[in-house]
Amino acid sequence: MMLMKRRDFLKVGAAAGAMASLYGCAGGGKSSGHVVVVGGGYGGATVAKYLRMWSEGGVQVTLVERNPTFISCPISNLVIGGQKTMEDITVSYDNLKSKWGVRVIQDDVVAVDAAKKTVSLKAGGALSYDRLVLSPGVDFMWDEIPGLQSADAQAKILHAWKAGPQTVALRKQLEAMPDGGVYAIALPKAPYRCPPGPYERACLVANYFKQNKPKSKVVILDANEDVQSKKALFTKAWNDLYKGIIEYRNNSEVKDVDVASNTAILEFDKFKADVLNVIPPHRAGNIAAQSGIKLINNRWVDVNWLSMESTSTPGIHVLGDAVFPAPTMPKSGHMANQHGKLAAAAILNLLAGEQPNPAPVVMNTCYSFVDAKNVIHVASVHQYDPATKLVQPVKGAGGVSAARNELEGKVALGWAKNIWADMLA
Repeated sequence: MMLMKRRDFLKVGAAAGAMASLYGCAGGGKSSGHVVVVGGGYGGATVAKYLRMWSEGGVQVTLVERNPTFISCPISNLVIGGQKTMEDITVSYDNLKSKWGVRVIQDDVVAVDAAKKTVSLKAGGALSYDRLVLSPGVDFMWDEIPGLQSADAQAKILHAWKAGPQTVALRKQLEAMPDGGVYAIALPKAPYRCPPGPYERACLVANYFKQNKPKSKVVILDANEDVQSKKALFTKAWNDLYKGIIEYRNNSEVKDVDVASNTAILEFDKFKADVLNVIPPHRAGNIAAQSGIKLINNRWVDVNWLSMESTSTPGIHVLGDAVFPAPTMPKSGHMANQHGKLAAAAILNLLAGEQPNPAPVVMNTCYSFVDAKNVIHVASVHQYDPATKLVQPVKGAGGVSAARNELEGKVALGWAKNIWADMLA
């Protein structure tokens, strides 16, 4: 993919920003009703804020989120690598409540009645809605790895693919590992949340070992045939920075684990590690299936890309990692944020009796740290194509870093602060 010139990227960004503001302007202040949003991550928090902002307070929004604060998956690998703390990736929901007037309920939604337009809460009671937004992220297909189905097994063999307690726990496992030990990260077949994330994690763990446990090794057990994102840049980093530390093994799908011995059981082999980090296959968050929405491959939600509305269940919009991806569209925090804006605008138009924007544009940037300071990125732009009814990649727009560099490290941290502010400030 060609590397987009900076001025062209800024032009696209400005155009996309202008279009985003147009998404909801047709309905805008004329819209009214009650929207319930389930999940306060990159997609859910964004749609909640922008529904209130673009409707000028005309639409009432209730956000149901099980966690008391937002904790970011992007940047969390820096916590595992020892460069950041959990406080650095944690943001309050207070501004959504006080500044934007979003009603935030800390609870779980356990059932959806699409016919009655109600959701049931775990703590009891129900909420009625005019439109429902599900942004549930992913849940894991534990039945694909039988040895990890128990809570005790999951507490020992960590995934740390949802930022929170397991992020801290994995860091502690690495700190406790003796010098000369082996850390193995096993990733599932694509699609999965954050395509470059496992390779970034391998780099940051290797960086920690290089400085503190130089006899230790990192092994990547990749279920895929090849590196899924930024292959040339990652392999160069492995060869330049971590030769003899990182070992990459493709076609190494974990079929099961022996928890007692920290052993990954592959199709034709076994691999024992001192710290075994297994990321199971994903599917849309549990509430998507429980809501009665039809799933593709029993995993992902099919949506109308003009509105993010479920193709099987009118009135329910689905965002982020839970969605069956459009061509080359990654499951990323940035893309979930874009989904949230697209959905907010479409919902406002629909509540006002108008049609969604017929030509939405979304874009994505994924930054990956290959050590404490140097970063690589991949960027893409996607526009709705009426012929295929999909959000297709724009040819020649986007690209990857020419090389790892420290400037992008500063940009990546700035991206994080800016997108968290965009969602929650």
